Amino acid sequence: MTERAPRIRVQRRPVHGVLLLDKPLGLSSNDALQKVKWLLRAEKAGHTGTLDPLASGVLPLCFGAATKFSQLQLEAPKTYEAVALLGVTTSTGDAEGEVLQRRPVDLAALTQERIAQVQQQFTGPIRQVPPMHSALKKDGKALYEYARAGIEVERPARDVVIHALKLTLEQTDQAQAAIRMIVTCSKGTYIRTLGEDVGAALGPGAHLVFLRRIDTGGLGVERCVTLAQLEAMEEAERMRCLEPVQSLLAGHTTVTLDSDNAGRFLSGMRRRGPWPDAAAVAVFGDKPRALLGVGHTVGGELVPDRLLSPLEIQQILESTHAAG
Repeated sequence: MTERAPRIRVQRRPVHGVLLLDKPLGLSSNDALQKVKWLLRAEKAGHTGTLDPLASGVLPLCFGAATKFSQLQLEAPKTYEAVALLGVTTSTGDAEGEVLQRRPVDLAALTQERIAQVQQQFTGPIRQVPPMHSALKKDGKALYEYARAGIEVERPARDVVIHALKLTLEQTDQAQAAIRMIVTCSKGTYIRTLGEDVGAALGPGAHLVFLRRIDTGGLGVERCVTLAQLEAMEEAERMRCLEPVQSLLAGHTTVTLDSDNAGRFLSGMRRRGPWPDAAAVAVFGDKPRALLGVGHTVGGELVPDRLLSPLEIQQILESTHAAG
């Protein structure tokens, strides 16, 4: 009997920052996270909301102290590029499902005016019925589990916001009519459902054949690295791909405290100062310059909301110093 080779234990270490991954098709968000966590030998990691295995694109991965702010990206607007094939509807709203119906596509009816009309119809606040093939829970079970068992359950419509929508009629490689969509939307929007609804409004129905997230909360795909690129790198190069924790706080007002006030703020105490009211504040210490946490200002007071630990701050400063 051949002996099994001993498993090599990865020596984990504290890693703090954000890695912007261009997630490949066919991989779940959690599988992508675990692969990158292993490549960085990171102790603590989390992602900022899932991206379907059938979608590629921007997936911010948070490590160490950055996991404290991952919720902010969850709430942020997202931008997607998608292609919906006209004339065919499926059970899942995408290419994975069974074909439900095929209809001829009347190209003469799909005028620029008609497409502009539908574009307008789906821009702004809209209501969506979540798809059965989704991870939404009903009585503790994901909807897709019911769907796989052939059970349809009642799903209340949800309010979402389409901040911007651009629809373009084009042809696929197989010379089939399709609609390309560039969508900027609120949290909780289902692009598959939007594709189906746009297809229904245009007449022949549709299902998604391509989906790519190109931006989340101002973090664009041009800043991303692929898994293949990461795997080909030396460890030090991988670490240089990490963005600082504060890259998640781009929309925050910045407040800088001297060392005395920084210490008190870190112990959870409110500070007084000449600050206008702000709901989201990124708080830094001045010497050395380091992120302390986030808070809000009201009535001239800075109130702590989420703080880094002194150990996290020390580790971030040490890794920045080592990299520099």
